[in-house]
Amino acid sequence: MKKVFVLVVLFILPIVAYLFFASGINNFGKLPILTEKVSDISIIDPAYTLQDKITILGFLGENVELKKGNAFNLNQKIYKPFYEFNDFQFVMVMPKGTEAKVEELKKDLGSLGDISKWKFIYGEPEEIKSMFASLQTDLTLEDNLSTSFVFIVDKDKSLRGRKDDEGNGTKYGFNTSSVADLNNKMEDDVKIIFAEYRMALKKNNAERSN
Repeated sequence: MKKVFVLVVLFILPIVAYLFFASGINNFGKLPILTEKVSDISIIDPAYTLQDKITILGFLGENVELKKGNAFNLNQKIYKPFYEFNDFQFVMVMPKGTEAKVEELKKDLGSLGDISKWKFIYGEPEEIKSMFASLQTDLTLEDNLSTSFVFIVDKDKSLRGRKDDEGNGTKYGFNTSSVADLNNKMEDDVKIIFAEYRMALKKNNAERSN
């Protein structure tokens, strides 16, 4: 009897635990949709789109030099671990007139590695405000058209986030001023959305082969 118990502990329980967690990932491993039909950035610049891309969307504003620290945090904590995934992009919506400052920022970021998936688009103030408003968050743009928060937008142009962030309510964006927010929350949520698309792709491939 004792041997049977030991065998159960050593072999059966790990399998049960694996199936439990695997089931949990399949059933609950989806990042909630908070806003559908976010405006496409193609309205501002036809060369770019949110459609069919997993996008980290940000607004650095007129004073780019004041947001360099935020950009570096984002680059190190989120961009570097994920930039090699297909259909992934960073899009920063910038006011027209900041092109020279952005080139300086790109040069600084580029010294740390490949930044080919950092995209900067330039719009008029009203275009930027309209783009931000389409996210339908509880956050606001500063007067200089910036925010420290960035947003996860999926391939269908839906804003993803958390509906119950540790009892604090809906979490629409992630604070790039906080390394803890990027490390402990945003990184996990980006992993979830990639896993979600991978599982959907595997399911589609399996159905086609049957």
